[in-house]
Amino acid sequence: VQLQASGGGLVQAGGSLRLSCAASGRTSSSYDMAWFRQAPGKEREFVAAIRWNDNTYHADSVKGRFAISRDNAKNTVYLQMNSLKPEDTAVYYCAVGSSGGFSILSEKRYNYWGQGTLVTVSS
Repeated sequence: VQLQASGGGLVQAGGSLRLSCAASGRTSSSYDMAWFRQAPGKEREFVAAIRWNDNTYHADSVKGRFAISRDNAKNTVYLQMNSLKPEDTAVYYCAVGSSGGFSILSEKRYNYWGQGTLVTVSS
């Protein structure tokens, strides 16, 4: 499975961006799909995830501002980001997988990762 993320860029605080991540290869609608991010000097952290049955999970820091969705026909996961803050600045990574025994919030659940797309929010 290969993942291609896009949609990052520079935006002012309060603005919006929509990230996309297209999967190709041996994809499956039964995979969970997620977004993580890594800010400069920090560890990678969970942002949002969506299960095969469309149940969604969002980190507390983005609840009410970000929304994850997926289009199984296009093998694509999206992250709509609104009311962006400077602290949202990070490289955003998409991930897919279904490794049993790990929380959907855990990096270990995901078998495949995209290359990352940079989001910069200016104050």
